[in-house]
Amino acid sequence: MKGLVLAGGTGSRLRPITHTGPKQLVPVANKPVIQYGIEDLAAVGIDEIGVVLGTKGREEIQNFLGDGSDFGVDITYIVQGEPLGLAHAVGCAREFVDGDDFVMYLGDNILKQGIGEMVERFRAEDCAAGIALQHVDNPQQFGVADVEPDGTVTRLVEKPTDPPSDLALIGIYIFSPKVFDVISDLEPSWRGELEITDAIQALIERGETIDSHVVDGWWKDTGKPMDILEANRLVLEEKPGSRNGTIDGGADVMGHVDLHEDAAIESGAVVRGPVSIAAETVIEDGSYVGPYTSIGPDSVIDGVHIENSIIVGESTLSTDGRIVDSLIGRGASVGSSKDLLPEGRRLVVGENSNLKL
Repeated sequence: MKGLVLAGGTGSRLRPITHTGPKQLVPVANKPVIQYGIEDLAAVGIDEIGVVLGTKGREEIQNFLGDGSDFGVDITYIVQGEPLGLAHAVGCAREFVDGDDFVMYLGDNILKQGIGEMVERFRAEDCAAGIALQHVDNPQQFGVADVEPDGTVTRLVEKPTDPPSDLALIGIYIFSPKVFDVISDLEPSWRGELEITDAIQALIERGETIDSHVVDGWWKDTGKPMDILEANRLVLEEKPGSRNGTIDGGADVMGHVDLHEDAAIESGAVVRGPVSIAAETVIEDGSYVGPYTSIGPDSVIDGVHIENSIIVGESTLSTDGRIVDSLIGRGASVGSSKDLLPEGRRLVVGENSNLKL
């Protein structure tokens, strides 16, 4: 079995963060989103992984993942070009798959429990495809599956006004090579794309068995700023603190704090976990870093109150105000102006920005 990670999306919902970089490299708990999917595949023994690239962010993704050896896998890059739908991206990987079954993982998804149970179930069954599902409160906004008690999928409906269930498709699928035959016959949807739901429905209509696996733990599609922050919170809640860096005697540090060995918390600073602080970052005197905050490498936090936020890295924050629920891009500088002292600001700040609050 092989793996296929789709990383060709433009990340329009994460602008301005994604104006200068791919959404798959936005960090959650100081780890790029795409790395979570690669690690999930490696954890079930899938070490041949194809990464499908679009027109944007190719070099950045390739520079980060390399040949895959840092993650214990062998990565092959497949260029999709313009994103013409998930089924189109899969079709581009036919030569790489070369007749094997494969797991398709959207590169901006994070799954708490991994894919072990789903892969085991697929291997034990004679199925053309397997899909991951989750109960949702708003099935009208998703592709929804109609499922028999044994887990067999009988039909898929895209954003139905009258949903047959509350089981929504999430971004993880397993396919046999049969999927390529139906993709070659697909017509573009009203969006002008080849839809993966149409491909699965075509398999059903050909009499193929489609299995399903209901995800019990959390799953996040990190396509929007608030989704990124929520994923960061969920990961930090479960990530044990490893205080390898320098903590001065006068610092007040409590809770799970993952502190890189080359990071420092100075005397007079207050840090309340769960928090992740990356390499070469300094939390200076008078700063308060509150729960669910991830601070990327080469950053300085100088007298700032910040919580429930992500700083991508290489940034300096020195504002007198409070920063909450914010996503701050790489290379940002956030300072203060004399006539504006806000109690709180909610920010989505692009790379190399310079703000005065």
